[in-house]
Amino acid sequence: EVELVESGGGLVQPGGSLRLSCAAAGFTFSDYGMTWVRQAPGEEVEWVSSINRGGTETYYANSVKGRFTISRDNAKKMVYLQLNSLKTEDTAMYYCARPRRTGIVVVNSAGWEKFDLRGQGTQVTVSP
Repeated sequence: EVELVESGGGLVQPGGSLRLSCAAAGFTFSDYGMTWVRQAPGEEVEWVSSINRGGTETYYANSVKGRFTISRDNAKKMVYLQLNSLKTEDTAMYYCARPRRTGIVVVNSAGWEKFDLRGQGTQVTVSP
C-alpha cells in the first residue's frame, strides 16, 4: 500500500522541542523530494520545509528558518522534522507530503495542488 504515516506530535510548552517522523511505504522513496506542510484550524495549508531526494538540499519557510530542521533516511524510507524553540503560532496539524512528480522539490507552495500523497497528520500544540 502506498502511504505516508506521520508521528511524533504532542503538547509542548513554548521554547520546547519535538521531532516529527514520517514513514513512507509502497513507493520508491528515494525518487522523491519530500515536504512538510502544516495547517492550523481555519487556516490555509502552509508550506514549512522541503528536502531533495538525496537529502543534500533543504528549504525552509521564513517563519521556521533557524528553528526547524528537515532530514531524511532513504534506507529507512523516513523523513523527519526537528522542531526547536517552538512558539504558540507553530500550533497546527503537520503533514508530510509527496509531490506529483519524481525528482522535483516543492518549495514555498501553499495548498495541496502540487502533492498527490499525504499522511493523516500529526498534531503539534504549543501552549504555556
